[in-house]
Parts: sequence; C-alpha cells; structure tokens
Amino acid sequence: MPLGRPVCLSMRRFFFMNKILVIGGGPAGMMAAIAAAGSQTHVRLFEKNAEPGRKLLLTGKGRCNVTNMASLEEFLTRFPRNGNFLRDAFKVFFNHDLASFFEERGLGIKEERQKRAFPVTDKAQSVLDVLKNELYQKKIQMTFNVAVARILIANSSVTGILLANGQKILADKVILATGGCSYPLTGSTGQGLAMAETLGHTLIPARPALVPLETRQTFVKTLMGLTLKNIRLRFIRGKKKLSSDVGELLFTDFGISGPLVLSMSGQVADMLLGGKVYAEIDLKPGLDAPTLTARLEREFRDNPRILLKNIMKKFFPAKFGWVFIQQLKIDPDKKVSQVLPAELKAMCAAMKAFRLDIAQTRPLRYAMVTQGGVKAKEINPRTMASRLIQGLYFAGEIIDFHADTGGFNLQAAFSTGFLAGRSAGLD
Repeated sequence: MPLGRPVCLSMRRFFFMNKILVIGGGPAGMMAAIAAAGSQTHVRLFEKNAEPGRKLLLTGKGRCNVTNMASLEEFLTRFPRNGNFLRDAFKVFFNHDLASFFEERGLGIKEERQKRAFPVTDKAQSVLDVLKNELYQKKIQMTFNVAVARILIANSSVTGILLANGQKILADKVILATGGCSYPLTGSTGQGLAMAETLGHTLIPARPALVPLETRQTFVKTLMGLTLKNIRLRFIRGKKKLSSDVGELLFTDFGISGPLVLSMSGQVADMLLGGKVYAEIDLKPGLDAPTLTARLEREFRDNPRILLKNIMKKFFPAKFGWVFIQQLKIDPDKKVSQVLPAELKAMCAAMKAFRLDIAQTRPLRYAMVTQGGVKAKEINPRTMASRLIQGLYFAGEIIDFHADTGGFNLQAAFSTGFLAGRSAGLD
C-alpha cells in the first residue's frame, strides 16, 4: 500500500509511520536524510521548492566551496559566535570525511589557496548531483512543492508535521533544516525559525553576515567595480576596533564588498547596533608611516614637474588616485613641487587610514548567510537534539552560528546535518 494513504491509527506504527521527517532540502537537510537512512528506518524529506539544493548552486560563485581543509582548532576560530558548539559535530564528520564522501561517489575534491576545497569540476551542480543520487540510492522519499506549516507535538514530544495543504504526517522524529533568512528566493524565508519559536525555542534575532556594506560617501559610485588589492581594513566604533588581514576590497555603487568586507560584515553588523561605525583603509599596510612619508618625499623630489594626479598612478589605480586627492581637497592639477608640507602629511595619513563612514549592511535578503537563529544552548551539541522537545533535531543555518568565507559555513551545514541525521536514526 502506498505511503501516505489513510489507515487505522492502531496500525499506523506498523505500516505507515514515517519514523524520521526532514524539513528542508538544502545541504544540511540532504545530509541529515542521508545519515538517518538505514534498513530499519524510513526517512522522508520535505522541500517547498521544486527540487533540493537551490541555494547550494549559488555557493562559491557557482563553483561550490564545499569545505576548508584547515585543522579543527583553526576551523573553530572562524566562527565568531558558538564555534565551540560545533566541536562535537566536527569530530563526528569533518572536512576529510566530507571530501571522502564525495570522492567515494566519484567526485574529486581539490584544495586551493587558503585551504579552500572545491569539486574538481568547478561546478556546484556536480556536488548537488552526488547528494541527489545518494538520496535516491538510500530510497529516501522526497516530497517537493509542499510547505510544512508546523511541527506537531504532544506532551513535549514530536508526533509529526502539518503540511500547508492540511495533511498531517505522523513521525517519531523531525529534523528542522530550513536555513536562515538570506536569499529568500531560494526558499530561506525564516519559516523554520518561526516553527522553532512556536515550540518554545529562543531565537537570537536574525541579522546579515557575509554581506556587503553601504557607505555614507556617495563617491563610491564612481569607483564601482574597482578592486583594491593588498590593503587592510579597520572598523571602528568608539574605542572598539576590528582589524582584518591583508586582502582585497571591492567598490560597489552603494559601498564596499569583497573578501575582507564579507568576512567581517557579521561583526560589523553587531557593531552597528551600538552606534556609528566607520572604516579605515590602510592602503599601504606593508609600510609604516615614516617609511611611507620618506617614499612620497623621494617621489616628489625626483619628479618635481609631474602633476599630482599623475604621480598618484604610482601608488593607486588611476580612478582611485583621483578620488583620493579630491577627498583631501588638494588641487590635482598642481605640480608635486607645489605640494605643501601639510598636504603631504595629510596624504600620508590618508594612505594609512582612508576613511569611509558605514551607514548599514545591505539588507538580509542580500546576505550569503544569516547570523542568529535558534539559541545554541537549547540544542544538545552531541546529538543536535532539542533540549526542549523530544524527537526534534536541528541542522544547518537555522542554528545560531556563522563563519568567515572559505567553506566554513557549508562544512558546518554538512556536519550538523550528518550528526542530526545519525542521532535521529540511532535514538
């Protein structure tokens, strides 16, 4: 008899009980279903889109940065909040385990700069194909184009789910892996967070992470598309300072983006809650102020007749050099021999701390990941089980953690998914 046909309640556990239901068909949900599947376990996955993994296809600019091959301790430092919560999940299923998972199924994994790992095909679709094939191989029942309205409980225990179409599906266990609120067009609308809150779980407010920043200065529009390489960023609010490594910054029509900005944006979002934040770009992090001053003086002395706007090309891309001088209110058409000592001093200072006032982050819908979510202390880190509701498990971005760029977030999704699925299958 097909699954889902109405039956006598007294017989449902013998013939029609969906032991484990997974809500959400992203990386965490798919891995949870795969890990939960076994000869004595019936697993069913629900995805409200027409197919799973829609957001996965966007990761790594379509190449899918599946993980990072850093050590466990280094990995944990890339999570500004609740990194330690993930320690047990990583010990059970970590980067080498994930790489082996794909390689054993015919998809090679290669390591690139900064220990970032990608499929050898450079295609996110290849990663998704392996996951989908494994779901089929494990005979996991998948239901698409149907949203889950809520999780059903009785006496603080899971009894099943209610679909948006009014159908009830009975179950022993439910794994909630619906993601956060970023990229809502992919299905991450925050609905799972609302379900968790209805069940009594505490939500840490959702905020954007790995997101571009908007500036108050409008001159950024003239620099749109320009990348500054080998620079360092500092974000400042009062006495609080946040500094980056040396890296790249990209100007946009509304502000700044690029690897350094995205990596720090979650912490900047938190800083903005406490007041005004500004950024300082160290345009020459390899030179201290006295050395930089001496270099400028030498260049000016050796090229007295060159216009200031032209000599700036030795230091910056032409487009940025023009803006740089304009912001200092120095005549770009004067000869360098005419530059006053005070103007030279101001130029050196600006090269070490070019200021941008941060207005806000881009809206959450533009963020690569969500920070915030279900409070980690209400989840058992050894199993991903709810401490409040028996039979409820969490996996992926719905939990309050987020990390730097570089494959860390995706590994956390796979790891928590694997642990939640395995735990639900064994309990």
